[in-house]
Amino acid sequence: MKSLPWSGMALGRFYLFSLVLGTLGSLCVLFTIYWAQHWRGGFRWDGSSRMFNWHPVLMVAGMVVLYGAASLVYRLPQAWLGPKLPWKLLHAALHLAAFVLAVLGLVAVFDFHRHNHIAHLYSLHSWLGIAAVALFACQWFLGFAIFLLPWASLWLRSVLKPLHVFLGATILSLSTASVISGINEKLFFSLKNATAPYSSLPPEARFANSTGMLVVIFGVLVLYVLLASSWKRPEPGLLSDRQPLLQEGE
Repeated sequence: MKSLPWSGMALGRFYLFSLVLGTLGSLCVLFTIYWAQHWRGGFRWDGSSRMFNWHPVLMVAGMVVLYGAASLVYRLPQAWLGPKLPWKLLHAALHLAAFVLAVLGLVAVFDFHRHNHIAHLYSLHSWLGIAAVALFACQWFLGFAIFLLPWASLWLRSVLKPLHVFLGATILSLSTASVISGINEKLFFSLKNATAPYSSLPPEARFANSTGMLVVIFGVLVLYVLLASSWKRPEPGLLSDRQPLLQEGE
């Protein structure tokens, strides 16, 4: 029986780091929900501002937290052993779920703009968000066609793998930047004519800014594990890396 090429202490550090990431990701989503519920009136799907409130929640949950979790599937120690196909399927499924949440988040904001006669895609925040989602769609279809289906050659996979990893990190960075700019934009609009303007840093502004910092910390730590750490699955052999989509016995 094969064993993991890590010491018990190294495994312990990895799982501790994973616990920190899971906690941070959960807090990002919970803080966004609390902000929308406590200060922005809650949630509805009716074209009102309460429909807009689904947008930040779904985008943070999909394009940051779930996307980050999906990106780190191959860093799990269990993914180092045995066939790679189940982990490929999990990686693709989690990313697809993140994409579905992102699309719902876009529907929420576009419907809100349409009902309230607000122009679409005029801000830097919206440009960053659309760029991230569009690149994400291309990345997912590229990954599915090249790395999951069995037709691609090993040469093609080896050439495209660095690009696939780079685009994954780019999408997460764009998503994080979009969330931060979106939080700032929402606070400027919401507190522009308020009795406690944004410049006075009222409780809502402090809470929303803290949520943004959590998102930044989560994104940076995911990028660290993804790119800069030694927690990477060893390169498999030539035969095991090119597994058919539906290989007998798997």
